[in-house]
Amino acid sequence: MQWLIHHINNETLILTAENMNSKISYTHWKSEYESILEEFPQKKVFLLFSGGKDSSLAMDLLLRAEEEFGFCFESHAAAYPVHRYTEAEREKIISYWHKRGVNITWHELKETDAYINNAPNPCLPCQNLRRKTLKTLVSESAGDLKNFVIIANYSLWDIVSYSMEHILTDIFSDIERKEGVEEDGRFIQTAQRFYPVLKMKEGYTVFRPLIKYNSNDIAELISQKGIPILSIPCKYSDYRPKRILEKYYNKMGLRFDYDRVFEFAKKSLNLPDISSYSSINKDEYLRKVF
Repeated sequence: MQWLIHHINNETLILTAENMNSKISYTHWKSEYESILEEFPQKKVFLLFSGGKDSSLAMDLLLRAEEEFGFCFESHAAAYPVHRYTEAEREKIISYWHKRGVNITWHELKETDAYINNAPNPCLPCQNLRRKTLKTLVSESAGDLKNFVIIANYSLWDIVSYSMEHILTDIFSDIERKEGVEEDGRFIQTAQRFYPVLKMKEGYTVFRPLIKYNSNDIAELISQKGIPILSIPCKYSDYRPKRILEKYYNKMGLRFDYDRVFEFAKKSLNLPDISSYSSINKDEYLRKVF
């Protein structure tokens, strides 16, 4: 059974109650990204770790790939918002990964949650703080940018939600708007996340290893493997459209197919070509887009 949830410019985004993507497996994932994994032994690889399900599964997959492909990676975490990262939460995560040979580098942001509490949308200053931290980290640690890889963790449900967010806020919310989607800063940020791999002009790479997988399949595998993740939800999550929509996908048992979502976004939402991102200079990309 299928639901047609939106039709625009003669293109249709299709959702299905059946599992359109195969279950996540290391073998399938390795085959999908073998060409980039083969480059890692010559690279400095940074995994951006949050303690959530996506970054935790990415860590698990990278640990398996590390042994097979002969590379090393570093795991970096920003403990923000502070209320999620209690001493007990961090200890359970640190202890688990330490036993598997991973030492997570925790970056303490100077700001407390008071910095975002009274913001109209707390997620915006939170994201800006994270971008600033990443920019500083890259500047201090990258060395030769041609040999640098940033691993960021987004799922297929994230980009489906970005599509819906764009439809509702940028296309339908105000028909009198004159500016095009290319001028929408939020769209520029979310649209680049549709691409699993970005090779930027300075030579560094942005890799999103889980973008083709449904979030409920990620959560199921994390549970099966017994990998601990943060159990304290962010109290600001309702400000993020993708978190609200995620509850609906989960409730309805939906699955998505990456190729269909990507084609829909490209044809109906004017998804910018990959070259429009790979040509952005490092400082602008890390400060405004990432």
